[in-house]
Amino acid sequence: MAILTTAHVKGQTKEGYDGVLTGLQELIREAPGFILHTSYAYEEGWVVAEIWETKADADTFFAKYVVPNLPAGIHPKRSYQELHSIVTNS
Repeated sequence: MAILTTAHVKGQTKEGYDGVLTGLQELIREAPGFILHTSYAYEEGWVVAEIWETKADADTFFAKYVVPNLPAGIHPKRSYQELHSIVTNS
């Protein structure tokens, strides 16, 4: 079952997010189980939402590639939701 993982990243800036994404963009596209990545600002920082085939796929990528590239003091609060459906235009 596909999952939506949402990370609220308190204190993250657009520039900080963009720096992390620049280094990880190609890796995430090739990651096993990856489906979709999006992000947006919120009043306390940045939100990152991703869809993965499994929670294990999401957690593996996060631990291996995201955590080592986070700016100092940035600690995302992650949550998960099993998805019922995904509709895309491709």
